[in-house]
Amino acid sequence: MDGTLVDTEPLWEQFTYELSELMGRRLTPALRETTIGGSFHHTVQVCANHAGLTVTEDDHPRFRAFMNERMAELMRASLAPNPGVTELLDDLSTRDLPMLVTTNTERSLADLSIAAVGEHYFSGSVTGDEVPRPKPAPDMYLRAAEKVGADPADCLVFEDSFTGMTAAVTAGCRVIGLPWYEDTVVPEGVVTLASLHGRNDFVGVGADTVLDWFHHLQR
Repeated sequence: MDGTLVDTEPLWEQFTYELSELMGRRLTPALRETTIGGSFHHTVQVCANHAGLTVTEDDHPRFRAFMNERMAELMRASLAPNPGVTELLDDLSTRDLPMLVTTNTERSLADLSIAAVGEHYFSGSVTGDEVPRPKPAPDMYLRAAEKVGADPADCLVFEDSFTGMTAAVTAGCRVIGLPWYEDTVVPEGVVTLASLHGRNDFVGVGADTVLDWFHHLQR
C-alpha cells in the first residue's frame, strides 16, 4: 500500500522524525530509512534505541495514539493514488480478478489510504495488527492468499520496500519490486518494475501487461 498504491512515504518520514523528537533525539536519515516498510513496534524501538530510552509495552499506547492522530491528520491533508494506479485497477477490475491490500500499517490508518485509492477495487485487505508477525515475515501474504482461496505461488505482488519484498518472496509469491530509493536492496527472486516497464510507476500499464508479467515470473 504505502509507496505502491499511494505515496504516503513522505508522510511517514515526517511522522517518524516527529516521533523521534518526541522521544528525545531526532533520527538520522540513515536510521529513518531502516524504518521504511517496518512495523510500528520496530519504528518505536529504533527511535528509543537512538534516544537511549528503554521502552516497555506500557509505553506503546501513548506512542500509538500519537501515531494515529498525527498520521490521520497528514493523510487527510494530502493523499492520492500514485500515477497510473487508478487506471490499472479499473482495467484489472474488469477481469474478475481478486485483488487485496497487504500493509504493515494498522487498520485504523490503512483504511484511510485504501479509501483514497478506492476500496471497491479490493476483495479484502490484511493489516499489520491482524497477523501474528508483520512483514518481513510471510504471514500477511499467506493470509491474503488464504482469504481468496489461492496458492501463494499463483499470486502476483507489487512491493516497494525491502521488508515487503522479503515477506512476499518468503510466502512463495511472484514479486515485482518498485524500490523508491536507488540503494534499496532487491531480494533474490524479485524482478523490478523498472526492468519490465522502463519506469518505476504504473503509467501506461494495463491488465494484459500485468498478466504477461505474471506468466513471465512463473515460479
